[in-house]
Amino acid sequence: METFIRAYSWVDIRFLLQGLWVTIYVSLISIALSFVVGLILGLIRYTKIKYVSAIVGFIIDIIRNLPLLLIIFFTYFGLPQLGIVTNPTTASIAALVIFEGAMLAEIVRSGIGSVDPGQMEGARSNGMSYGQAMYHVVMPQALNHMIPALLAQFVSLVKDTSLATIIVLPELLYNAQIIYSQNTTYLIPMYVIIAIMYFVVCFCLSTIANYLQKKYN
Repeated sequence: METFIRAYSWVDIRFLLQGLWVTIYVSLISIALSFVVGLILGLIRYTKIKYVSAIVGFIIDIIRNLPLLLIIFFTYFGLPQLGIVTNPTTASIAALVIFEGAMLAEIVRSGIGSVDPGQMEGARSNGMSYGQAMYHVVMPQALNHMIPALLAQFVSLVKDTSLATIIVLPELLYNAQIIYSQNTTYLIPMYVIIAIMYFVVCFCLSTIANYLQKKYN
C-alpha cells in the first residue's frame, strides 16, 4: 500500500494526466477524421461506381490486413523520405485515420446495406434525388444500425493510441513507462491507474454512443 501512495504523488499524477490529455486529443481528432474518411469510402463501396468502387475496395482490403504498427512506422519514418515532415502527434493521427478509416468504411457499407432497399425506392418515387434520399432517408436508419459497431471501433481506436509509444508520442502509456522506469516498484501501481483511466475514457465514449442511439431511435 505504501508503494501505491508514493507512486500516486501529485507530480506523477499530473504527468499521467498530461499523457491522458494527449491520448484524448489524438483519439478525438482521429475519430472525427476517420469517420469522415470511412463514410466517404463506405458510400463509394456501396454505390458500386464502375472501376472506382473496385479500386477503393482493393485498397481498403490491403490496409485492413496490415498491422497498425506498420502503418505508424510508415507515417513517421516513411513519409519524411517522401518529403513530408511529420512529428509523433501528426504521424499517429495520420496512421490511425488511415487504418480506422478503412475499418469504418466496411461498417458504413454494411450499415447502408442493412437498410431495406424499399426505403430508397420509396424516397425516389416521391421525387427525391439519389443524394437527397441517401441523406434524409437511408443514412439516418443506417447510422442507427451502425452505432454498436462504430462504438466498438472507436473504443479500439482509443486503445490503439498506446501503440504510438513506439514513436515516442507522449501519451498515457508512454508517460507511465517513464515513471516506472525510474522506480521499478511503481510498475503495478502505474498499470492499475492507467487501466482505470482507459476504462473511464472508454466508458464515457460508450455512454455518449448509447445516448445517440436512443436519440436516433
